[in-house]
Amino acid sequence: MRVLGVDFGDRNVGLALSDALRLTAQPLDTYQLKNRDADDRKYFQDLVLKQQVVEIIIGLPLRMDGTAGTRVEKTRAFAKWLEGVVHIPVIFWDERLTTHQALSVMHEQKVRLKAKKSVINQISAAIILQTYLDSKRADANITQDR
Repeated sequence: MRVLGVDFGDRNVGLALSDALRLTAQPLDTYQLKNRDADDRKYFQDLVLKQQVVEIIIGLPLRMDGTAGTRVEKTRAFAKWLEGVVHIPVIFWDERLTTHQALSVMHEQKVRLKAKKSVINQISAAIILQTYLDSKRADANITQDR
């Protein structure tokens, strides 16, 4: 059973997937929204079924001061739609600075500019998902230590 990470954008949705043990997150795909409900619905239903996804983590684009802006409402609307389509829990996760982190990773890996555009959303989704997975593991360790 896997966890899907999502970096939502107006046109492109970055996707990342955990391994079966939920230890690591790997970039998966960048889905370009078709804005045709039937096509978008089919893509996400097939993805969840094929990859055995049981939980979805979607980055919540809060401002640096923690307040919600216009992107938050669009993200919440997409998450509500997605949860209704795939019928599994969608959890919001703070995504502040993930794009910056993704750019740093790509710079370190010497990713070419043309390739950056195609993978930045996937890497951001992987960072969102990995921080979520790490926090769950840390929570489990704290609980276990008590």
